[in-house]
Formats: sequence, C-alpha cells, structure tokens
Amino acid sequence: MQLRRVRIAGTGKYLPQMKVTDEELDEHLHVPAGWVSKATGVGFRYYASDEETSSYMGARAAEAALADAGLSFEEIDCLVCTSGTKEQPLPSTAVFIQQAMGQEDSGVPAFDMDATCLSFLNGLDVISYMVHAGRYRRVLLVATEIASAGLNWDEPESAALFGDGAAAVIIEHAPEGSGSQIVHASLRTFSRGARLSEIAGGGTRQHAAKYNNEQPAPYLFHMDGQAIFRMASKLLPGFMDEMLQTSGNRMQDFRLVIPHQGSAMAMRLIRKKLGIPEERFMDITRGHGNTIAASIPMGLHEAIRQQRIQRGDRILMIGTAAGLSLGGLILDY
Repeated sequence: MQLRRVRIAGTGKYLPQMKVTDEELDEHLHVPAGWVSKATGVGFRYYASDEETSSYMGARAAEAALADAGLSFEEIDCLVCTSGTKEQPLPSTAVFIQQAMGQEDSGVPAFDMDATCLSFLNGLDVISYMVHAGRYRRVLLVATEIASAGLNWDEPESAALFGDGAAAVIIEHAPEGSGSQIVHASLRTFSRGARLSEIAGGGTRQHAAKYNNEQPAPYLFHMDGQAIFRMASKLLPGFMDEMLQTSGNRMQDFRLVIPHQGSAMAMRLIRKKLGIPEERFMDITRGHGNTIAASIPMGLHEAIRQQRIQRGDRILMIGTAAGLSLGGLILDY
C-alpha cells in the first residue's frame, strides 16, 4: 500500500447551458428514432457554447469547490488542470483557469497533467504525494472538458456518447484522527491500443499548418469502441485482482465504486467483470454522457452531494483511458 494522509476538502461542478437530448442527436446523426438512446443510455448531455470555454467552465467549478470547502483562492498553493482536452496547445489550460478566476497576478503555480480520461485520477495520485510530504498545503485539481468541439459525426457510435463539463476538487493534508487518506493507486498502460482512441492532428507529427478546413479528419476524435471493449474486457479483471491483492482489500470493502463514465456498455462491463452491486456503483452516464477526465470527479461530487458516501467511507475510483490505460485509486473519504 501507499498511504498518503490527504483528504478531499471540497468539490465543485459546472455543466454548460445547452442541453442536448438523445432525440435531438437521432435527428442530427440521421439515425432511426431511439437509436442514440439504445446505443448510449445517456438520455441527455450538455454542450458548451462559444462563451463557455474550458477555462471558463473550469474556473466556475473551481469557485464552487472553494465555496464548498469554505476557502478563498489565497489559501490555495497550486492549481493543476487534469484534463484530456486542451483549450489551446500553448500555454497550459491551468494558466487560463487561473486568469478566468481573476487571479492572474497571484503567482500561484498552474500547470496541466494529461492522461486522457484518467487525467484526474493520475493527477490526484501524483499531487497527493506532494501534499502528504508538505510541499503544498492545498491543491486545486480541475478537470474541464469540451468534447463536442472535436466529435466526428461520421462515427455516430462515439459521437453520441460525449458531453461537456467541468469538475474541481481541493485536496489538503488530513488532520490527525480524521481517517481520510489515499490507500493505494495503480496505473497500467498497454500501448498496443494507442491508435484505438485518438485525435491524430494538432501536434508536431501532423501540425495544423499542414491542413485546411477541407481536411478536418485528423483533428476529429476517432475511437474503435468494439476493439477497446475487447481489450479492456481481457485486461480489467487481472488489473483489479492485482490492485486488491496489493492493497489488501476486497470488493465488498468499498462503500461505493466511482468509475469513469465511458459509456453504458463500459458501465455494464465494469459491474459484470468486477461483481459490483448496483447500490454500490455510481453511474451518472445518464444526464452527463462521457465527460472524459471530468467524469470521475463529477461522480465523486454527486456521490457526496447525494450523501451516498460519508466521511471515513472507503471508495474505489476506476476507469480506462486512451493509451490504452487502466487506472484505479482507493480513497478513505
């Protein structure tokens, strides 16, 4: 185990104003009525407007987390954006979040950490060591995602899954006797699946200067959902067995499992493969869709808000990401 004496001090969430239903996507995708609902199980999701940039949404979620914790920005030592999408290639989105919060002269360090859909989980794992060691007192982790900007409408199976939104979490050193801690974390990457989920254009290999509006394909999201499903089905049970054995836990030890909300199919896979009872499974796919790295902190925020977890409860956060990566983190809330 890798015990770290940190706790969640506050959480926040922001959803854009534009609500998009399955029925509206049926029309947009030119598929039969009811196809999107059957394929995704989402119901509705939200898309950001031009004014609702990643930094704007992240700032609003961050402010909500500060209010929840009863803190001011002056009491934050570091701001980390843990997102799979970026507002622009340079500088980091965290810089723009700081600016959108009106803190552009604060000097508070701001940087990004990206592990696609597991960015928040990876950021929480890495940064918690710095809080545990005393490098920072409190850190604001923000996951803010605009998937709608890069959807490929010629691939309806993936395009219908996603939604936009942001979530934020404040972590701090846990006081003595609180019982809050990170118990264990694990991340495994199998790059054989690197091309199964990607946006190929925009970096140095396929730079934007080489393309025009008539060649958008490299800049749109591509996913081979069936191939990812097959690969994850084979890898997930062994990954979870190793994590439980190493940490000395059993699945029944967790009050709640909060997964990355990849799709309704992914939710069924996780529950079936890991034997998780429905009452201990946090599924917010319906009403959100796949919000990339924001999905796990959104699930955490909703679990706290709905009183599905209390202080001291042991929870498991788990998911898969492009790469192909698998990740899990055990937290005593």
